[in-house]
Amino acid sequence: MNADRGQRLRPAFRDALLIAALLAAVTGLHLVTDPSGPWASMHLLYRRLYYVPILYAGFVFGRRGGTVTGVAAAVLFGFHAHLSMGGLLGQGVDNLYEAVSFVVLGSLFGWVRDLADTRNADLMVVSSQLQRAYGKLEERALQLSSVQEYTQAILRSITAGVVTLGPDGSIVTANPAAERLLGEREQDMVPRRIRTVLADDGGLDADVSRVLSGRAPRIVKEVKLVTRNGKALHVQVSISRMRDAEGRVLGAVVTLEDVSEIRALTDQLIRSDRLAAMGELTAGVAHEVRNPLGIIRASVQLIEDSRGDQERIAEATSVVKQEIDRLDRVIKALLDFGRPSAPSFRAVKVTDVIDDVVLFTRRFARQSHVSITYQIPPDVPYVRADPDQMKQVLVNLISNAVQAMEGRGGNISLSAWVEGGFVAIRVEDDGPGIPESELPKIFDPFYSTKNDGTGLGLTMVHRIVDDHDGYIEVASRVGEGTSFTVYFPVATESEA
Repeated sequence: MNADRGQRLRPAFRDALLIAALLAAVTGLHLVTDPSGPWASMHLLYRRLYYVPILYAGFVFGRRGGTVTGVAAAVLFGFHAHLSMGGLLGQGVDNLYEAVSFVVLGSLFGWVRDLADTRNADLMVVSSQLQRAYGKLEERALQLSSVQEYTQAILRSITAGVVTLGPDGSIVTANPAAERLLGEREQDMVPRRIRTVLADDGGLDADVSRVLSGRAPRIVKEVKLVTRNGKALHVQVSISRMRDAEGRVLGAVVTLEDVSEIRALTDQLIRSDRLAAMGELTAGVAHEVRNPLGIIRASVQLIEDSRGDQERIAEATSVVKQEIDRLDRVIKALLDFGRPSAPSFRAVKVTDVIDDVVLFTRRFARQSHVSITYQIPPDVPYVRADPDQMKQVLVNLISNAVQAMEGRGGNISLSAWVEGGFVAIRVEDDGPGIPESELPKIFDPFYSTKNDGTGLGLTMVHRIVDDHDGYIEVASRVGEGTSFTVYFPVATESEA
């Protein structure tokens, strides 16, 4: 640091010596030249020579250097004027004017020099700032280019079709997956409406208009599209608005995912499940019908072997009637399960339904030494349901609970509360409970733990709850009891 400072001081020292030498030289010329001899006119030139070191000092050292040198020149000139020119006021005021001019000119020239240096410094600062800003812009441009290339690479790589639309709904860009899916090249799609690139858009263009107009913030749905070459597609569509940093709507983004294969596999699985369910149902029907038929056959043989014994004949015919009644119950339950009546929805008051259900079942429960208690909050909202089918669900659950506690007695409690957009109704008993291994099968057709049960009661309950867009949950512990909770959707204000 000291070495750098020394290097900067050396030129300034040389300039100061040069200025002093010039001042001394001009003053010496004044002193050695006789003002009254033939060279007297040279003094006019010499006094002008003082401006050389003054201007040089202003140029090198600025206003301070120019002013100091101007003062020094004025003093030296004043000394000469005092000796040989009658003082500063001699020759009129020319000598004084000259001395003042030295100071003023040195100061002004130095000030101009300082002003130029300041402006140059400002320009250097501005230039430096511009260079830094340009560097940042260049860096940001490279980053944006990199991000754009990265985004384009993502759009080219993903398997879902992505189509961007302008504020008017016209296509702006389409990635390669969208080109393959729609059977059109991007340059052929831009700037057309999406409905014009398809033979059947499945209402897609109308959904885009809804999103762009703000009537729907986002739409996700499955639609069937038909391309212009006649290919039918099942696609999962997502439509959302595209906004800038200030929240202005720039257009919309439409993603298209081909689910045709998934749809085909789903349909195949559904058919397989239906066939499997039909097989189970057929096996259950065969089992339920075969047993009574076997008993009826044995009873008929008993009648044939009775040889007119009226007591044996009466006993056998009684068994036949019982088994025929059993077959009738199975067939009736099967018909109810196979052809359920369509629910008639309306707003239903939960407390009214539960009051009626308890009235129906309380006498039957007392015969099995089972008590029924319930306490329903008065502010439970109305539900959207068929009241008769809703009662059928609760009666079935209470009847099952009573039959599970038959011979040992117990208590059944009913409760209700609001959960999300549903009203939950719980039927809970303190009976023997259901083994954990049996819980997954309780809603299967023809599954029953009772000897005379059809095994379709809980299956009907499940179907009714499904038809009401609700759901059912069951929890049980052996020796502690079982609880069934059914959820019915809350009625809307218009329905209520």
